[in-house]
Amino acid sequence: MTEGVEVRRVVVVGTGLIGTSIALAMRERGAEVLLTDRDAGALRLAVELGAGEPLPDAARAEPADLAVLAVPPAAVAVTLLDAQKRGLATAYTDVASVKALPLAQAAELGCDLSTFVAGHPLAGSERSGPGAARADLFLGRPWALCATPEASAATVAVVRALAEACGAMPVEVEAAEHDRAVALVSHGPHVVSAAVAARLTGADDVALGLSGQGVRDVTRIAASDPRLWIGILSANSVPVAEVLEAVATDLAVAASLLRDGSDEAAAHVADLLLRGNAGRSRIPGKHGGDQSAYAIVQVVIPDRPGELAMVFQAAGVAGVNIEDVTIEHSPGRPVGVLEIAVVPEEAERLAAELRGRGWSVPSPAGGAGP
Repeated sequence: MTEGVEVRRVVVVGTGLIGTSIALAMRERGAEVLLTDRDAGALRLAVELGAGEPLPDAARAEPADLAVLAVPPAAVAVTLLDAQKRGLATAYTDVASVKALPLAQAAELGCDLSTFVAGHPLAGSERSGPGAARADLFLGRPWALCATPEASAATVAVVRALAEACGAMPVEVEAAEHDRAVALVSHGPHVVSAAVAARLTGADDVALGLSGQGVRDVTRIAASDPRLWIGILSANSVPVAEVLEAVATDLAVAASLLRDGSDEAAAHVADLLLRGNAGRSRIPGKHGGDQSAYAIVQVVIPDRPGELAMVFQAAGVAGVNIEDVTIEHSPGRPVGVLEIAVVPEEAERLAAELRGRGWSVPSPAGGAGP
């Protein structure tokens, strides 16, 4: 934790998913939170959810410790300039998922960069708006801090303190490097997900009826607000284009080889699949560092109230910690398959406890990643 720095009073400009989640998290820490948003409906809902109180229009009170600009990338610079002219706070940060362009625009507008640290909490949801906000959204998640050389040590400290108060892990990174990184791990994958989901618009009922968890996993983020993502992709266009070009090359080569149909061609496609395995394994695990190898305990459960609670209770009785969980629903049937990831040495103990309570549980599959 940042010693000696406490964020007691916060102004949040923008009450969408991220802004409202930050406000809720800070309220839980006992901070005073003032909210403002051009969308009166979003502001009203955030207030009703307990995220804070509306910022008075003509307030000339003492500046807040920090103002959080929860606005799209294209609006960061002008919002920062306005907030600084109004004297909303002694320090400022933003949460946009692109850093280099807003920083350049802020410098061009003459913003005071000594009191600003660009930030980006890497947490979110395919859902948007204050209704999707959660105080625990940032727990254990990285929070990029992209301080410029002009930023004062005091400003860096208070923005770091905000990230820590929200339960996140601050990561200091240069703005251009941040933008290249998120193009690879966030922005590019979103476009790829949307491209796969777009193929489904012309799918017939047979194909849709055969869809399983795989296509749901791949297309989940494609449900996000297109208006939000147009702004993100436009602000980080070159790094995202480079990622998409590389992916498109891999896919074009794979398509050509598959049309060839020979054993040699299949071997080349297998190389892409193996590289995919290798890349997936490099994603940090639940607690950071290398991914853990978990065993998967599958449970067939009826789709009725209280069923999940009873499964989790059984895990508690067995003394087994659940590392991760997913549910695959059976189309047209009121049942689903619950997949519970546990450390391998605890898998059979959990399976035995569940069988003893009447659930159908096949032998656990070991060695699966999370």
